[in-house]
Amino acid sequence: MNKNIRVLEKRKKIALIAHDNKKKDLIEWAVHNKTALSKHSLVATGTTGKLIEEALDQPVIKLLSGPLGGDQQIGAMIATGDIDIIFFFFDPMEAQPHDSDVKALLRLAVAWNLPMACDRSTADFLMTSRFMQEEYSYELPNYTHYLNRKL
Repeated sequence: MNKNIRVLEKRKKIALIAHDNKKKDLIEWAVHNKTALSKHSLVATGTTGKLIEEALDQPVIKLLSGPLGGDQQIGAMIATGDIDIIFFFFDPMEAQPHDSDVKALLRLAVAWNLPMACDRSTADFLMTSRFMQEEYSYELPNYTHYLNRKL
């Protein structure tokens, strides 16, 4: 079986996303982790990106707002290997007008075996992992059986 190995470089490409009710929490977390985040490249959806850029005084690649396609842009970046880690603080208590986009984004992160945190405690565990500070290699899932299936 052919193994496809992906290498996450020392400088990670991090996606930062937050629903409206979780933006404050993500910003507070990002400020708390300002020094660690400054060692990485940051990408964020719409307003979240603007708020993080202001709070950290660090450049953030800003995509569209989530409901206007930003979640799908991040999903495309996952599929092309342009995102290494996702911090997505989503609101589990409120339905979102773009829930299908959110579900697709989360599915892609799992399908491509990306490290992902959806709450502050998990984000803390990821940020303090030694793998955040060094190169990390892992095997990508093999979807050959799916691609070669008979329809």
